[in-house]
Amino acid sequence: MRPFLLVFIFLTISLSVKAQDDLLAALEAEQSEEPGLVEATFKGTRLINGHSIETRKKGVMDFMISHRFGTIDGGGYELFGLDQASIRIGLEYAVTDRLYFGLGRSSFEKTFDGFVKYRLIRQSTGGKAVPISATWFSSVALRTLRNPDLDLSFTDKLATTHQLLLARKFNNGISLQLMPTWVHRNLIDEDQLNNDVFALGAGGRVKFSQRVALCVEYYYQFQQLNENAKNAFAIGFDIETGGHVFQLQFTNATSMVPKGFITETTNDFFDGEIHFGFNISRTFQVN
Repeated sequence: MRPFLLVFIFLTISLSVKAQDDLLAALEAEQSEEPGLVEATFKGTRLINGHSIETRKKGVMDFMISHRFGTIDGGGYELFGLDQASIRIGLEYAVTDRLYFGLGRSSFEKTFDGFVKYRLIRQSTGGKAVPISATWFSSVALRTLRNPDLDLSFTDKLATTHQLLLARKFNNGISLQLMPTWVHRNLIDEDQLNNDVFALGAGGRVKFSQRVALCVEYYYQFQQLNENAKNAFAIGFDIETGGHVFQLQFTNATSMVPKGFITETTNDFFDGEIHFGFNISRTFQVN
């Protein structure tokens, strides 16, 4: 009887193991079908000059300081641009995980600006995977620099920018983004050509390590504000240090608001007219 008993025990154990394997395989298949949101396509809410698709989590406030120095082609006399500087201070808040807004003030042209972002769709994995993320961005800018020769109304000083931000995270190291853009000015100067400028931005991020990434950003204008306008180009590095995201950048744009760096850039990046600058972001959980 012992051989039959051993065979019976062996068959029982084999069937039990097979049943467990089948159950584990079924569970893994179910998990692979469950949707999962793709996180951290970009490290912060800015790609370089422009916004990324990212918003903060609900109840998070972000205090941001942006700096742009003069162009490095000023040489040693201008300390390669460090003798000159423009600054923007901004405060931003996440109403929900999808809805995000902010206000800011720039020393360049004494500009006040505000924006709102809303996450339309998020990239996800699983059985019903979504291949990209999409965020809508709208901003308004008010230039308050005085001009004694012109008597402008409040609406004359306004410009708006609207963007559809489309991005995909291909893996843990590479993310790309496209930014179809429309900039509108209520009033333009005599030497300016278009109230409306349409542009297409493109950019990406390549991660070098857990805390350092290289970013590139470029905006191509289909119409130009004036004959001196150049396409904005920027290269930057994201450095994460705890609650801070520190961004170092090199760009031909002076302005730090969308209507400015997309359509008002006049420097030639490849002719050495490059601004060194940085963004510092500090977040706080307020509720």
